[in-house]
Amino acid sequence: MALVEYEREGQVVILTLNRPEKLNAFSDELVGMLGEALHRFDIDDEAEIAILHGNGRAFSSGADVHQRQLRSRDEFLKLGGPQGRGTHSADLLTKAVNWKPVIAAPHGYVLGLSVGIVLECDLIVAEEGTRFQITETSRGLGAGKYWGLMHFRGGGAFTMEAALTGRFFTAEEALKANLINRVAPKGKYLDAARELAAEVIKNPPLSVRSTVRLRRWYMDRLSREIMHQTAPERLYFSEDFQEAARAFAEKRKPGKFKGR
Repeated sequence: MALVEYEREGQVVILTLNRPEKLNAFSDELVGMLGEALHRFDIDDEAEIAILHGNGRAFSSGADVHQRQLRSRDEFLKLGGPQGRGTHSADLLTKAVNWKPVIAAPHGYVLGLSVGIVLECDLIVAEEGTRFQITETSRGLGAGKYWGLMHFRGGGAFTMEAALTGRFFTAEEALKANLINRVAPKGKYLDAARELAAEVIKNPPLSVRSTVRLRRWYMDRLSREIMHQTAPERLYFSEDFQEAARAFAEKRKPGKFKGR
């Protein structure tokens, strides 16, 4: 079973996250396979636009906590953080060659790491009632990257609230805050994404790609600046992070956080 399914419908490629038994949680392997699928789309001569969505009950529950957040201290030191070697999600859309646009079409839940992936896509069409959450806040990790991406999209004051509280927010709230482009009725989010894709591909491909390339360059620069500023904190070594990760894995509420 492919972790990411690749299907082309004329000029539109449908990329499907296919780990439904784990709510499409991003393991190192899934990040790697999505990177391969995005590269395949980027160099597919017949493809002009892609739609990214998730199989099953949710777009994605975020990072695979059991693999990426319960690593040993030695592993964190060797890898420079929770991500595996060569599987940093921030690289997925910024290593393109042809700069074709990608539409995210989330439904169900979009948590943690997957919030970043959705926000990094060029256009977003969410199913009504989709719930987003920056889980890094409650897990003892910084939410600076997510604040930056939401701010980049024009999220205004809502951006700070979402980043500091780590609360769930809906597709409808995200649309009101200018974080996403469209909200689709239940069960119609892929159809709505296809309609938006059809509007995009009416235009000359090179002019579309020029705009995509420039937007992603600015987005990537902002993300790299944030990561450069926050990397020395190494919050994944904190006691609070370790307690939050263990509590999640053990399906219990975390104990009192200590600020260390």
